[in-house]
Amino acid sequence: MKQRMRTGTGVRGGARTGVGAGARTGIRAVVVAGLALVTVATVGGCAFGRPQVKVPPPFPSPTYSSGYDSSPSYDSSPSYEPTYSPSPAEETYDPDGRADVSGSNCDFSDSLRQFTYTVSITNPSMNDSFSYDMAVNWMKAKPADGKAYGLHERSITVGPGDTETYTAKYTVNQSSIGQFWFTCEITRAHKTRR
Repeated sequence: MKQRMRTGTGVRGGARTGVGAGARTGIRAVVVAGLALVTVATVGGCAFGRPQVKVPPPFPSPTYSSGYDSSPSYDSSPSYEPTYSPSPAEETYDPDGRADVSGSNCDFSDSLRQFTYTVSITNPSMNDSFSYDMAVNWMKAKPADGKAYGLHERSITVGPGDTETYTAKYTVNQSSIGQFWFTCEITRAHKTRR
């Protein structure tokens, strides 16, 4: 009787050998290798992740020179000053012109029965003429009770920077006058521009 040896069988309880076992071993090796790759990829942070897309930086705006400044800086205000001169302001003045007036030679003539007083008016303005409305009084001095012996009034125009001098006079209407005391006063010199 011939002995037949079975091939492809192994010892019971031991590892199986043969074509079937070899195929399974190869599949297992592929699965293990695949798992190892997945593990490595997951640890590396790129397993099944989205593909990284690099966005190119924006193109810089083109620089060009056109030969002139497209936004010139200039002052909108005119670069010149007007060359006119304003008209001179009108001088102010005090209408009480007694500061412009002086008097001298306060006198009385017995023969003429006449009071006299020399009055000088100086216009301080170099631009304007002024009219002075004058009043001169000869006042009672003893007693100085505010009474006047006589009054002289006159209007006189004085040019710019000029001085006018005149003699104020007042004649008493009585034939004889005894001794008396008097003073001469410029009581008004109203000043107006001409």
